[in-house]
Amino acid sequence: MPVDPDLALRQAAITRAQELSAAYDELVPLSALRAGFEFRGSRISFGSFYKGIHRPKEMRGPAALTLMTASEKPGMARPYEDEIDIDGGAILYHYRAGAVEQPDNRALEAAHNLQSPLIYFKGMAPGQYVVIAPVFVRINDPASRVVLLETGLQGIDTQPGGPVSTPDMRNYALREVRVRLHQQRFRQEVLRAYGQRCTICALRERELVQAAHIVADPSPEGIAAVVNGLALCAIHHLAYDRNLLGIDPTGTVHIARRLRDEHNGPMLREGLQGFHGTAIRKPRLAAEHPDPDRLAVRFGQFESAAA
Repeated sequence: MPVDPDLALRQAAITRAQELSAAYDELVPLSALRAGFEFRGSRISFGSFYKGIHRPKEMRGPAALTLMTASEKPGMARPYEDEIDIDGGAILYHYRAGAVEQPDNRALEAAHNLQSPLIYFKGMAPGQYVVIAPVFVRINDPASRVVLLETGLQGIDTQPGGPVSTPDMRNYALREVRVRLHQQRFRQEVLRAYGQRCTICALRERELVQAAHIVADPSPEGIAAVVNGLALCAIHHLAYDRNLLGIDPTGTVHIARRLRDEHNGPMLREGLQGFHGTAIRKPRLAAEHPDPDRLAVRFGQFESAAA
């Protein structure tokens, strides 16, 4: 198999994409991706993000560097899980619309022939992407206008000759990708339902508002759905997870007695104590209100911790 002449550039691109993923808690804004990455003194683009397949002009070989899928549009929901075949060990990706032989699609075919490591930017919300890298084109099917992408392991699978990790390792990496996409979709749905505001204090700072599970994900009742979620700012999320703050089935906020009895400055007084006995702000749609039964289960844990 011929060696990809752009392997060093790909390694730099994957490293930078993973750094951005870590810096932005896996949901990377388009503004950060548009800055590109540095390679041997030059600034290289991750892509225009107006088309799905990108090969920078600085590359010497014919293969693409990045793939992109836009976020789903309102009213046209596309379940991410349906695009991931765990049994088959692959992610389904569609060719760009138009002639199969157009340059972008030829770049995808070249990535298959060279077994080049690629970066897949998966749109989760307008202007926000999850990084999946490295991925490889395992099967190229021009007749069906699709390719099957195989996930690899960073470092291990960015050497010459394509992926070298074991199939079990790559399948585990794919399962992790599905979990990441699942959780990010949950986050987007919960924050949308709550208008991007903390349900307790109404804070609307995007970087500080998070999606919290009412009942933990591993539990049978811990589904990743809006009715099992709450939009909470970072401090209220942490307090909720540590059973320092509870929400009963009616939506009333309870602060643990030991915190209510403390005197430790304005943050404690105004950030926690002041919300004891107040009602949470629920989503506008009744169908998206937090499930009282799940709130009851979680509130029972809060009461047991306080006993």
